[in-house]
Amino acid sequence: MTERQVTKLLTSWVESANREDADFPLNNLPLGVFSVGDGEPRCGVAIGDRIVDVAALEEAGLLDLPGGPLLDVPFWNELMEAGPEAWAAFRARMTELLAEGAAEQAQVAPHLVAQADAEMHLPFLVSEYTDFYAGRHHATNVGTMFRGAENALPPNWLHIPIGYNGRASSVVVSGTDVRRPLGQLKPPQAEVPYFGPCKRFDLELEMGAIVGQASEGPISVAEADAMIFGYVLLNDWSARDIQAWEYQPLGPFQAKATATTISPWIVMAAALQPFRASGPVREKELLPYLREPAPMLYDIDLEVALTPEGGAESVISRTNYREMYYCSAQQLAHHTTSGCPMNVGDLLGSGTISGPEKDNRGSLLELSWGGKEPLELTGGATRSFLEDGDTLTLRGHAQGDGYRVGFGDCTGKVLPAMDVPDWAR
Repeated sequence: MTERQVTKLLTSWVESANREDADFPLNNLPLGVFSVGDGEPRCGVAIGDRIVDVAALEEAGLLDLPGGPLLDVPFWNELMEAGPEAWAAFRARMTELLAEGAAEQAQVAPHLVAQADAEMHLPFLVSEYTDFYAGRHHATNVGTMFRGAENALPPNWLHIPIGYNGRASSVVVSGTDVRRPLGQLKPPQAEVPYFGPCKRFDLELEMGAIVGQASEGPISVAEADAMIFGYVLLNDWSARDIQAWEYQPLGPFQAKATATTISPWIVMAAALQPFRASGPVREKELLPYLREPAPMLYDIDLEVALTPEGGAESVISRTNYREMYYCSAQQLAHHTTSGCPMNVGDLLGSGTISGPEKDNRGSLLELSWGGKEPLELTGGATRSFLEDGDTLTLRGHAQGDGYRVGFGDCTGKVLPAMDVPDWAR
């Protein structure tokens, strides 16, 4: 069940923000880092089809934030570190400056640039990256393929959010090309492995939660929820054949190290508050430290589109973030139970978000059922896994009353693998 708050469109003097299909109305105010031409990257806020140069607003004295200046660097970590009071003050002041009838409209307007003219950069410094395996439909589908329906879920899965520590160094912003990885592979019929390009390259539709406050010891789910600064769309590219050979007994390694693509805009948790949704009905009660004190998922519609090089786009999956079995606050709380310190800028991948129907599946591994049921695209081409030249686009938005809170596109194009070096042959 969705626990909606009744909210309406907040109107802005930026007319493009007031359309019902605009991803970035005044209700949203997502945070990014942009540059124009040869200019240096700067902090900006999306409003309609424009970007507000908030670094310039701060320089002009229109943004006086607690602990400031906070926006004179090309990342949002300093605002995160300033804490929830500063987050709320920033959103309140930006809403005031951009609202219809704002007294400072004439002072703010010169600091708007067209999104079409801007290049987007990583919006924050990624401290660490942890990826989870927390979608029940995805885990059940994958487990059924490899272990059979009776043993689809590992014995611990209904009790604990399973995860692994990934590579922060390979997190890239939307629009960055992704090269097909090389790796060690062993086909089932072969006696020994070989080294070469991945043949079963895949996407994973996920949400990424950004930790905005540091911690030193165990925290509750409620405390974890308050520490989450915002969310991005996340594609955790996966080399399925490399993973199949390497993952026993410690899990993914090189199969997940190629790239993790995130959308360029951070949607702050406060913007998503009206779209809170309850979690799933549980057949096994969670231990007390993992129980949610209130609805902690979000009603966010998600889709995946695949565009072959020179071809038309096909939407291959539609699902919703509320399908997750464990929310980001539970994942973060569990992460701290060993005493693991969490840092400002830590990124938590939700795990692949799949729904109950075939067209709700968030990976090609599931959509093609391990390659046995190729997916037909617009124009008649088929896919079991990604081919060179394919562009993947993730989209997501929460639907309000006459407005939507969107994330913008999360895209990446698959480039051919590098040639195998002579020393690796």
